[in-house]
Amino acid sequence: MLATRPATAFSLLALIGLILGLAAPVLGQDLSAADRSAIREAIQGQVDAFRRDDGEGAFGYASPSIRGMFGTSEVFMDMVRQGYQPVFRPRVFDFREIVTLHGQVTQKVHVVGPDGRPVTAFYPMMQLPDGTWRINGCFLQAPEERQA
Repeated sequence: MLATRPATAFSLLALIGLILGLAAPVLGQDLSAADRSAIREAIQGQVDAFRRDDGEGAFGYASPSIRGMFGTSEVFMDMVRQGYQPVFRPRVFDFREIVTLHGQVTQKVHVVGPDGRPVTAFYPMMQLPDGTWRINGCFLQAPEERQA
């Protein structure tokens, strides 16, 4: 079993590299107003689908890489329900700036989850060959504590 861990870690790193390599080579500040709007619409569409418990709709906003990782909308929705409650059932969902992180266009969102705790959600995005934008992951981070 231990012999498979390095192989698994290597596979995961290779997958991350592939995902990052497939991202459009565009910087956050170079995006057109139409692209910025399309990115927000994709993310908002997914959150709206989560609120309706529409797994197929939510899964439809995921990039091909994410869809391949999870395989079905049911598996995807189970993962979101268990690990991403703030974006699954947000009380507050406020778009912030678009930045470039690790070479990917990434939308920052201020979120207050159902438990009342604020988080920052980072949505790496992928532009498909037809120009549409899809969500290529979501990472949650607690806001930085301000010291008095």
